[in-house]
Amino acid sequence: MQNSNRRVFLMQVAAAGTALAAASSAHAQAKLDEKDPQAVALGYVADATKADAKKFPKYAADQKCSSCGLYQGGAAAAGGCPLFGTKQVAGAGWCSAWVKKG
Repeated sequence: MQNSNRRVFLMQVAAAGTALAAASSAHAQAKLDEKDPQAVALGYVADATKADAKKFPKYAADQKCSSCGLYQGGAAAAGGCPLFGTKQVAGAGWCSAWVKKG
């Protein structure tokens, strides 16, 4: 009987671990909403061509998240940025914190 309880327990632990990993992965993949307060404060747009050059005169046409030193997505269409926590920014996006890769 004790062997059966141990098996049930181990199956429950495995199922819980799988569910937790799936939830964590889904959370990490959340896209940054342009209406997010931090995004608004930094002028983030998912399409750099829509950046407000009047409000953010630092903007230049060749600046995109994927060419920013803070972008952690490599060549991916979306990736992480330490300014936005676990949310993914568009590689084609832009914000006023853009910095040239060094």
